[in-house]
Amino acid sequence: MADVEEAQFSLMSLEDELTCSICLSTFECPVTIPCGHNFCQDCLLATWKETYSCPQCRTHFATKPELKKNTVLSTVVETFNLRSSKSEVSLLKEEKKAEVKDVIRCDTCMEAEASQTCLTCMASYCEEHLRPHRENPVFRLHQLGEPVGDLSERICPDHHKLMELFCSQHGRPICSLCLQHVHKGCTFTSPEEQRSMKESDLREKLALLDGKIIKNETVINQMKDMQNKLKDSATNRKKAVAADYQQMRDMLMRDERDALIAVDREMESGQTKLRGLMKKFTENIDNMSKAKEDIHSLLSQSQTLAFLQASFNLPPAVNFDPYTPRINLDSKKVIATQASAAALKEYLTEICKQPVETRMKMIKPGEASEINYDTDSVLSGEKAASASGFTPFSPGSHQESEHTRLPRSHSPGPGPQPKAGPKKKPSKQTKKPPQSTEEILRNNLARSMENLRELAAKLQGTDCPPAGEPNQKPETPDIPLNVTAAEKRSELLKYGTVLTLDPRTAHKRITLTEDFTKASVSDEHANYPDCPQRFSVCSQVLTSKGFSRGRHYWEVRMSSNNFIGIGLAYGSIDRKGPTSRLGRNAQSWCVEWFNVKLSAWHNSSETVLVNPSPKRVGVLLDCEGGMATFYNVADRAYPFHSFVFPFAEAVYPAFWIFSSGSSISLCKLQS
Repeated sequence: MADVEEAQFSLMSLEDELTCSICLSTFECPVTIPCGHNFCQDCLLATWKETYSCPQCRTHFATKPELKKNTVLSTVVETFNLRSSKSEVSLLKEEKKAEVKDVIRCDTCMEAEASQTCLTCMASYCEEHLRPHRENPVFRLHQLGEPVGDLSERICPDHHKLMELFCSQHGRPICSLCLQHVHKGCTFTSPEEQRSMKESDLREKLALLDGKIIKNETVINQMKDMQNKLKDSATNRKKAVAADYQQMRDMLMRDERDALIAVDREMESGQTKLRGLMKKFTENIDNMSKAKEDIHSLLSQSQTLAFLQASFNLPPAVNFDPYTPRINLDSKKVIATQASAAALKEYLTEICKQPVETRMKMIKPGEASEINYDTDSVLSGEKAASASGFTPFSPGSHQESEHTRLPRSHSPGPGPQPKAGPKKKPSKQTKKPPQSTEEILRNNLARSMENLRELAAKLQGTDCPPAGEPNQKPETPDIPLNVTAAEKRSELLKYGTVLTLDPRTAHKRITLTEDFTKASVSDEHANYPDCPQRFSVCSQVLTSKGFSRGRHYWEVRMSSNNFIGIGLAYGSIDRKGPTSRLGRNAQSWCVEWFNVKLSAWHNSSETVLVNPSPKRVGVLLDCEGGMATFYNVADRAYPFHSFVFPFAEAVYPAFWIFSSGSSISLCKLQS
């Protein structure tokens, strides 16, 4: 009983969905139009006069849609009306209707109430006109039953017999002759049994609808809670991000104030010197004016003896020329401040050009084992800087747009080896306590000042040695220490090959000249067409020719030993992503000069090498031996690194150039 009441309550909750939006009553012969809305057929046709549109969503139809009865909705409405009729008012109305409908008249006299229906004659008779069926033997075989109304709807249109069966396979009522001919072999039941099965199926569907509605409402409530949580999370994140940016703004404002104060102090110092010199020169002018007056007075003397006597008493003549002092603002501190500000601006510009997802790779340089990126979490600025060793900019040049990893513990490699003296044992590194973002930025800026002295020296016209070193430029040997492994260049030239750079692969920062044998990099992008082979993130270029067999040798001349990489790459190397940098993937190998450090890179693994600071680099590729050897080419070829790898496909000479103004050139080989 409880299940029946619950099912009735669930069905009653569908009253709004079972109501026609035109007549505001439950559907009568519901039909569905193309936009998906349902209406009573008569109500809809009444609204369609000259144009055809949906009364609910106002969708316009060019032609009158074909209306079909929604049988499922009609069955649900009938069930709903049947259950909702159990209320007292509805029950009385249904009883009155039942009284009117239950009265079946005699088909002969059309007045008296029929007592029985002859299913053979397909007519209903009252007691008076039923007498022939009861008394005349001719009607003995006729089948009499309870009075039945609407006999015309139960008559088979093909055989004009009562459709007392229901074909389950075709879903329609049939007569006994239909079962013997058209529906022979079909499964059939009585209409009452079929109705019972349909009612059971509809009840199951209603229960399923109720469960789905409850689940949807639960999900909607969960999503509302999620909306509130998202709003709260966004508010907290915005506050954290705003606080980080405000700290950076405050720090930059303090640095700007200190820089401006330094310029003002330098200006005041220069003005003080100029005022002292101006005072001195003014006094000289006064003295010379007085001497001038004395000379004029002497020249006006008419007595010769007096003239001669007075001429010996004159002050000595001023025989020096005035000079303009060289006083400007180009002190070390001012130059370093201006250069560091420009470098920091350039570095931040490069960072801001990148997508937010890749910026952490530039801000958090370091060994791969020390980096643990978590894209689902947002670190505060101070925590991220302390955990990553934030380096504001690389000395001498801004960092590249792709991920550039700077090792923290490698010392510069170039320079002559000391011939005598005890060797210093490498000191063990100890972990330092985490520093704030401001302290890290200031410390790294201070370390960068040493590399900016060269720029200051050029502006001042003097050479300024690094701090703590004598005023002598250290000499860098052109020949590595392993001179015993040197080879004759003539032996390598036997495998010499002619190479040209492929303009289809060149990054837009790279300009190719001299018949595609020279690559230069600048901050302005060339107007190259976009193509799949072109590097779009790293300033790199490949050659037009690749090798998969034999031995091949080529030489490269570099404009400088800074921010340049020479290597090899498979043709399948990534051209568009952040891992397309030479040596930062499994498809490429390279030796790279980064500041004063020389490293060998493959698959993001770095090996620090002794830097021979070569002017010309030779590469010998042995495809059968699976080896690529790099040489410092001078009078002979001195090897300084080799890669050993199996050849999975053709390998192409590859080059990375980053510093603006730098270039590499493919040399013409002559034996």
